[in-house]
Amino acid sequence: MTDAAGRTTAHTHDGTDSTEGPAAHERHEQSAADAADPAGAAGAADEAGGESAAMSRYRRRVVAHRAADRVLSRPGALATVRERLAVLDAAGDLYDLDESADLYGNGVVETLEERTAALLGTEAAAFFPTGTMAQQVALRCWAARTGNPAVALHALSHPEVHERNAFSQLSGLRPVRLTGEARQPTAGEVEGLPEPFGTLMLELPLREAGFVLPTWEELTALTEAARERDAVVHFDGARLWESATYLGRPVDEIASLADSVYVSYYKSLDAYGGAAVAGPRALVEDLRTWRHRYGGQLFQQFPTALSALVGLERELPRLPEYVRHARVVAAALREGFARAGVPWARVHPEVPHTQEFQVWLPYDADVAAEAAVRQGEETGTLLFARAWDRGGPGLAVTEVEVRAAGLEWTAEDVRRAAEDFVARVGTVVEAQG
Repeated sequence: MTDAAGRTTAHTHDGTDSTEGPAAHERHEQSAADAADPAGAAGAADEAGGESAAMSRYRRRVVAHRAADRVLSRPGALATVRERLAVLDAAGDLYDLDESADLYGNGVVETLEERTAALLGTEAAAFFPTGTMAQQVALRCWAARTGNPAVALHALSHPEVHERNAFSQLSGLRPVRLTGEARQPTAGEVEGLPEPFGTLMLELPLREAGFVLPTWEELTALTEAARERDAVVHFDGARLWESATYLGRPVDEIASLADSVYVSYYKSLDAYGGAAVAGPRALVEDLRTWRHRYGGQLFQQFPTALSALVGLERELPRLPEYVRHARVVAAALREGFARAGVPWARVHPEVPHTQEFQVWLPYDADVAAEAAVRQGEETGTLLFARAWDRGGPGLAVTEVEVRAAGLEWTAEDVRRAAEDFVARVGTVVEAQG
């Protein structure tokens, strides 16, 4: 994790992306804490089953989230099996369910690929079971085509932070870091990179820096700088769908700046999982060959593909509304913290680029986490639904996401919830003292 000023701090996700919601976030927070302090973790475990305090709090937060009357987001990752199966109730309106089920990527999977390619304005797209596999394969194929295994990318990008060195361990790729600062790289940094590279990879938005995006002009300059270096451009667009609002362009126009684009179906669209890489037809045929080699040619994937079609139909049109309301929530949080007398607080970015952003507060991370859970348990309002990380001594950071459930909150609702949260922080501190 990096703090809002760009300083590198301890990262607690244990090498795994945690965007699927609080469940994974807390699990990786706990594993990182246990690894850093095994004795302390053991001391925090209860005698009956050895569950750590962090895992216990995670379980309480899940219960509080499900029971809460008011949350800013209800991600599918926290739903029950029955609730997740209900997602497919609308699938019959989007695909003929009397057709044969898919076998090794045909049928509904092909329909999803065609729909994705059309949305992104590319010749073709290939479905993958995971985004990690999708990008590994795409960048490997580009390395073979360019003859250069070096990939220029941000030090906070997903392959560098969350994939356990898969670039070098699996694909023979070599990451070349453009910058480690909590911002998007610049065209000047691409132009000035002191070694050749075959591919420029840009994460849009850059999650670890606060879900930040470049401006359209900056993005255009970045891609032009790469091509001046005889490199191709690949977009890590796991959250590309919601980036259109800030960039002021439709997704197909954004995708046209790159040679290939990876998109996720579950991060914003709430599908069961899955990803795709879109680009020229010849590249996509290569991707399918390597998908098979990587074990991604699954026998049947119709539930995931159908849920992705539902997400494209239902959630994609609502993303601009979520982004706009996230800006209302962010401003109200700042006002609520000020009203509660918090000496220092930061919402980053001040005006969110997507429906997700960071909140930084001058508290111990465990104190903030406990206060957040208690607020949900005691009031039925869960303002902060994700885990809190340690951003530095006495500094806590969390991520906030606004989806359909958050649209019900007025600015005053948010301000009051922020004040109540701060009061509960004081209660937790007093109890510990």
